[in-house]
Amino acid sequence: MKTEAKLLRFQSPVTHPLGEILTPGHQPDPHQDSQIAALLAVFRAHPRFLLTSHARPDGDAIGSALALAEVLEQLGHHVDIILADPIPSTYRALPNLDRIHHTPSANDIDPDRNTPAILLECDGIARTGLLGLEGRTLINIDHHASGRPFASINWIDEHACAVAAMVYCIAVAAQVDITPSMATCLYAAILSDTGSFTYTSTTADTFALVHHLAARGANPSQIARDIYLSNPASKIRLLGIALSNLQTEGDLAWTWVTSEDMDRIGAVAEDCEGVVNYLISIAGVESAVFLREVADASQFRLSIRSKGKLDVAQIAEHFGGGGHRSASGCIIDGPLGVATERILTQLRTGL
Repeated sequence: MKTEAKLLRFQSPVTHPLGEILTPGHQPDPHQDSQIAALLAVFRAHPRFLLTSHARPDGDAIGSALALAEVLEQLGHHVDIILADPIPSTYRALPNLDRIHHTPSANDIDPDRNTPAILLECDGIARTGLLGLEGRTLINIDHHASGRPFASINWIDEHACAVAAMVYCIAVAAQVDITPSMATCLYAAILSDTGSFTYTSTTADTFALVHHLAARGANPSQIARDIYLSNPASKIRLLGIALSNLQTEGDLAWTWVTSEDMDRIGAVAEDCEGVVNYLISIAGVESAVFLREVADASQFRLSIRSKGKLDVAQIAEHFGGGGHRSASGCIIDGPLGVATERILTQLRTGL
């Protein structure tokens, strides 16, 4: 059974245990309680859910999916988490990873089209990389500025620091127990998706939220070590290649690695995660881009960053990608010289 398409685009409220109201965008709305109640009503209407997120999952996708699965199970539902791609080594210390299925089709886990699917951080079914979602009731929970109301129910809060903050809202509104494992997953998701609390989406509410998660069992120092101090040697070798290719022009920085570079040192796609952050950390640089060649595709996958002056989400959308104002991504056809010039033209003009 499909429900009428609805869009819930609002600042999600969270009642903190100390009695404060936390809002990811810090913009209270008198209709917020009824809107979250509507979302919970949809959850309570079904006994079973499929839960997924985007291909090549990051910390927010993984941590939020694991935490939301716990929320739904405490509400009495059966949940299957399905991701098209493997978990990056950076996040393999998160609890309950063994419950995640990796398969090309949701039908491999649950062929019943009456089972709804919840999609986190996706602007459409294609973003999941999964087959078997067509014809199901879809619930879309997203915090990207490029979010789209493609599902039966759409909750899009572009001011939330991470989709994990929205999952936290759901947990509190549902009055479930925030367990140590749930707190750990949510903290890791927020830590990674705020660039270690450096992006402009980070507010006082963000710190109040993670304070509560730490009080509920998340270990901030251990989570940070697992994410940032457990890199494979191949990632450091790849970083060396990328930094040796570094180019700057005024307040713009860029670099690249080729598929040949990656093959030579035994690097994989996940080793490229975070390279662009070294570029944007350069004094005087306001925007940066890292280009990774996609093997056998004549394409380059781009990670784009800004210190806030430039909205790189709009630039990524220009090339069919998306993301946040300060952190976005897209794919551009090669060869390298063509792809580089196309993205630099956009970054130079701010279009």
